[in-house]
Amino acid sequence: MESLIAGFESIFSIQIILWIATGVTIGYIVGVLPGLGKGMAVAVAIPITFYITPIAAISFLIGIAKGSGAGSAVSAILLNTPGEPSSAPTALDGYPLARQGKAQKALKMGLFASVIGDFSATLILIVLAAPLAKYALLIGPVELFAILLFSLTFIAGLSGQSLIKGMIAGMFGILASCVGLEIETAVPRLTFDLLELQDGLSLIPVAIGMLAISEVIDQMGNRDTLEAEKKVMGQNSSPDDNRITWSEWKVCLPAILRGTLIGSAVGILPGLGASVGSFLSYGATQKASKTPERFGKGALEGVAAAESADNAVVPASLVPLFAIGIPGSVIAAILIAAFMIQGVTPGPLMFVQQPKLVAGIYAAMLCASLLLLVIGYFGQRLFAQVVSVPLRLILPAVCFLCVLGAFLQGGGIIGVNIMLVFGIIGFIAKKFDFSFVTFLIGFVIGPSFELTLRQSVALTGHSFLKLADHPIAILIFILTFITIWRFAVSKLKK
Repeated sequence: MESLIAGFESIFSIQIILWIATGVTIGYIVGVLPGLGKGMAVAVAIPITFYITPIAAISFLIGIAKGSGAGSAVSAILLNTPGEPSSAPTALDGYPLARQGKAQKALKMGLFASVIGDFSATLILIVLAAPLAKYALLIGPVELFAILLFSLTFIAGLSGQSLIKGMIAGMFGILASCVGLEIETAVPRLTFDLLELQDGLSLIPVAIGMLAISEVIDQMGNRDTLEAEKKVMGQNSSPDDNRITWSEWKVCLPAILRGTLIGSAVGILPGLGASVGSFLSYGATQKASKTPERFGKGALEGVAAAESADNAVVPASLVPLFAIGIPGSVIAAILIAAFMIQGVTPGPLMFVQQPKLVAGIYAAMLCASLLLLVIGYFGQRLFAQVVSVPLRLILPAVCFLCVLGAFLQGGGIIGVNIMLVFGIIGFIAKKFDFSFVTFLIGFVIGPSFELTLRQSVALTGHSFLKLADHPIAILIFILTFITIWRFAVSKLKK
């Protein structure tokens, strides 16, 4: 506690606060622009930290990561173009809300959920870093495979009215994730003799194609109708459409708390990432809802669930980094370089050798959460003006941003081609009512699912009896079967 107080004292200077605010602002702007991503923004900003103090440097980089997570919701809600793949669930309900003239409501809920999830996960990091790190060490390939299998059961919960269509979409996502070199033998799979595909399909072009390009194609064919809807989006027909009522808070708070816990758990487990957290939170909230049919059509709690989990992952992913020196996410892996530059080795000795620095980082993270609320609130009011721009100007701008994001994150022109292919696939899927969410869940989880399955088979020696050595995995398998059984029974009753 003394170290934490000293940490707060170390950041209460104009210089440190300015660095944190600058990081949050840069991250927020980067998040709004589709395809750039928090990982790239943090990596590019590392050289800036060479000549500043360790606490300012690390706080600046963490501020970028936090701001990017919240900013990516803006383009997801207003343009149906998520700034990052983890904001894809936000677009599923945020964009329909914007088309109903409730863009400000969706933006505010996304921001509040982001800040609450981020702040709460930071407190979890501060209080439970060392104890949770001990349990994180118990998570091996077998347990991780069980967790991923359990998460795949949410495909059934997100499959809408047709279980078969949901499973087809999910399996197609897993199939798409298999493109590239086979992980054991390095044999090319589904590459069509294209060297650029040997590294697999990048998530950004696929997500932008399925969500944004398919929507652009659809809107081009319904421009007159949508121009009328744009007018509705820009009108302030009711004060309740621009603010969050108490009744909506009561509905969304459980989703925010659930999303925070899911995002924190996903962040602590290395390798899962923010996309898995946001999708799992969205699926869990839909399954817990008494009116799941509203999701995908403008359910405010869907925005709250996705954003709270998305932003809780970043602080939680620092738990294994701080406690045992293992990065829990791409951001945590990039931050290792920043720590090394400042002469700090992440791991348990950091708490003993430099407790004041650790406490200062904790204090800076809490400060960044509060600054995110202020910067995000005014930033949203600026970016929300996009609803007043005519659709004939919006669609080319969206296409430009999509191409830019796919080019930067997809390896050049091949990323643009992948985006266009999946844009057409997404358009067809939309017309035939196949779920985008189930496809993206399968695509995100696919590589880890295959890798941990292969590792589990090797560790157990092809024997089910060896699972007795993994009680945590057995418990998760039982939960998975119970979930599948209950869901199948409810579908049959319907």
